Amino acid sequence: MNKPKVFIDGESGTVGLKIRERLAGRTDIELLVIAPELSENADERKKFLNMADFVFLCLPDEVAIGAVAMTENPETRIIDASTAHRTHPGWDYGFPELSAEQYEKIRISKRVANAGCYASGFIALVHPLVKAGIIPADYSVSCFGISGYSGAGKAFIEEYESAQRNPELSGARLYALSQVHKHQPEMQKICGLTKTPMFSPVIDDYFSGMIVNVPLQLPNTSADEIKTVYNNHYKTGRIKLMDSDGVSFLAANALAGSDDMEIYVFGDGERILLSARFDNLGKGASGAAVQCFDIMMGAKA
Repeated sequence: MNKPKVFIDGESGTVGLKIRERLAGRTDIELLVIAPELSENADERKKFLNMADFVFLCLPDEVAIGAVAMTENPETRIIDASTAHRTHPGWDYGFPELSAEQYEKIRISKRVANAGCYASGFIALVHPLVKAGIIPADYSVSCFGISGYSGAGKAFIEEYESAQRNPELSGARLYALSQVHKHQPEMQKICGLTKTPMFSPVIDDYFSGMIVNVPLQLPNTSADEIKTVYNNHYKTGRIKLMDSDGVSFLAANALAGSDDMEIYVFGDGERILLSARFDNLGKGASGAAVQCFDIMMGAKA
């Protein structure tokens, strides 16, 4: 039996490199590798895109859209790690923990849009509560999060790791100040919200790891009710409800290198804080892409 052929288009980028690391030792696939000097040659890329059974797109949005257009083989199955197709009709959202139905959609899909890093934490926290009726669809959801600098891409990594770097990089930096961020459309759509969530992300001076936080003020809802929803929703998989008792600090880099996600429920009554902790390069990017790939390959992931 022939092994499935896998091609990573854009493997020199941060996400592509991490996907390559995860696949490098596997004996159940054949990894197709384009010559470095031809990695931006459209004809060569098109050849690899169409000879592969599975393609990971680790590209800027516009280039990812072009790569899909170049893929004429109807049997080629694509996992797109860019933002380009996350709310696009005809693409299945790559977050299998949404539901058993979503898992099945991913399993048979030809086109999967990998979830965004911040969006993964937000959706893990908010989607089950909207589905259960605890968070109304028209609730004004607010979110703040912190990530290591690897989430900003290759150029930012080089800037942060430069010996001549700007001293301001030593402190946490708030961005998306205009309240426009590329993850907001998927956060709203996948959770079934009628309003775009307020979102305030922070980039800080460490390599990888992330915490996404959602504060709630719902007078008739207890923390125990929310924990019950999470326990019922996340019975299997990579997302786990943690015991928040006695937790005074939550380090954003504690799950660096992991493909799992931890969720916490702090407070009670009128002031509840929901937190999701994971690796922005793991469950927030390349780890999630490989998880979807394994599901599409027929494995339990």
